[in-house]
Amino acid sequence: MDAFAIDRSDGREDGEDWAENYEELPGSANISIILESTTKAGVGPRLHKHPYAETFIIRRGWATFTVGSEEFRGHAGQILVVPADTPHKFSTGPDGYEGVHIHANVRFVTEWLE
Repeated sequence: MDAFAIDRSDGREDGEDWAENYEELPGSANISIILESTTKAGVGPRLHKHPYAETFIIRRGWATFTVGSEEFRGHAGQILVVPADTPHKFSTGPDGYEGVHIHANVRFVTEWLE
């Protein structure tokens, strides 16, 4: 096989309430990924930034995102790109959230701002 398959370490198949971080992916992918799924409201990181872009693929639910000086609701079916060095955070809505967060770097580099 010429591709690489990576299984989640928690082994859950129901797709609920999990988060997993992946760095230094095989095959010279040159990205790192956070997979996140929750049924809880108010989940999300505090304000931070990265020296590279972060792309959010929102698969289920919604979250209130703060990006720079803007605040808005990102919902299922949207793709959000946060440019490098832009402060951002999010908080999940009452029905939860599922997303794929793609960091344009092989390892996570985060500067926490709050």
